[in-house]
Amino acid sequence: SAKNYGRAVYECLRGGLDFTKDDENVNSQPFMRWRDRFLFVAEALFKSQAETGEIKGHYLNATAGTCEEMLKRAVFARELGAPIVMHDYLTGGFTANTS
Repeated sequence: SAKNYGRAVYECLRGGLDFTKDDENVNSQPFMRWRDRFLFVAEALFKSQAETGEIKGHYLNATAGTCEEMLKRAVFARELGAPIVMHDYLTGGFTANTS
């Protein structure tokens, strides 16, 4: 679930990693929708920063089927204060990258 994923991100960042990232194929599966994942990861990111006093980062995968959807996801990530957004060109495919 997105909640469990966020917890794993928190544990990694709190445990000493500076950065974590979504897998290239983590887009928006039925068991972990992108919006929920972004929310829980942002919570984990800011909580770990507050507790450690260190700058942390997570690469949020905004890859989607169209450029418009990817931009929507990237804007949402920015609104959450996420410092890094990633796009996987191969997973997105030709259609997503040329729409």
